[in-house]
Amino acid sequence: MDFIFYAVIVLGAIALVAAVVLYAASKKFAVQEDPRIGQVLEVLPGANCGGCGFAGCAGLAGALVKACDNGSIEGLLCPVGGQDVMGQVADLLGMAVANAEPKVAVVRCNGSCENRPRITEYSGLRTCYAMNSTGAGETACGFGCLGCGDCVAACKFDAIHMNEETGLPEVDDDKCVACGACVKACPRHVIELRKKGVKNRRVYVSCVNKEKGAVAKKGCAVACIGCGKCQKECKFEAITIENNLSYIDFNKCRLCRKCVEACPTHAIIDVNFPPRKPKAEAPKAEAPKAEAPKAEAPKVEAPKVETTTIKEEEAKA
Repeated sequence: MDFIFYAVIVLGAIALVAAVVLYAASKKFAVQEDPRIGQVLEVLPGANCGGCGFAGCAGLAGALVKACDNGSIEGLLCPVGGQDVMGQVADLLGMAVANAEPKVAVVRCNGSCENRPRITEYSGLRTCYAMNSTGAGETACGFGCLGCGDCVAACKFDAIHMNEETGLPEVDDDKCVACGACVKACPRHVIELRKKGVKNRRVYVSCVNKEKGAVAKKGCAVACIGCGKCQKECKFEAITIENNLSYIDFNKCRLCRKCVEACPTHAIIDVNFPPRKPKAEAPKAEAPKAEAPKAEAPKVEAPKVETTTIKEEEAKA
């Protein structure tokens, strides 16, 4: 019994000493959290989607407070809360916030079942990541959408769904908050965040195929073939061609849509524009009227003058 009693006392003394040491260490090395971080965190939506570039809302809150101490919070944005939330954060921190143009996720692939027929059948794990790891998927295009819906599963806002007829994902502009989760989930980088544009209008190349024109066209009827006609047509230097693929810079594009008309494979898409007015046919040139034949003046015959020789006069005499 004495052995047990002494053991309990010794262990209790050790625990007490350890507790005192830990308490002293916690007080000495404690990191005081800025109370503004908690206040900013309460304003943020709490989606923890990672669209801001941080692991969660707590990371963004800390970055905002730190940026505030450095004099500017420009470049930090909560895509879920948008300008309303960022305005509240700016008021809380006593800072000004720049109006960032809203963005939306865009699926840069138009390889529907009709445009890009299946040439094989995949029977493995039905995810884009797994299918992409095995090779080109079920079509001849090794760059386009795989159609397994990893982007749909990654979206927390129910803003993207698969179209059963085309086999492609479609984004709901009204629900998309541009968090970028679908962009990260796509193993082929088919989805991109682009500016929504004026009146939700956008022009972009709906293709990411980097193969040469003939090969790309063979795999998909509406693939970009890198011909450069769109680049020649653009007057704002918004189109570049790299690795046999055209790309439209949404910061330079003026939505004139001349590139859409110039593209021979219809790889360039224009969204939410009014229908084009039919071009007026040029008036046909009238055939020159045949001139009426001029009336010829009647020929007047000169009077016949009878001439006689001297011998004939003598004979008559």
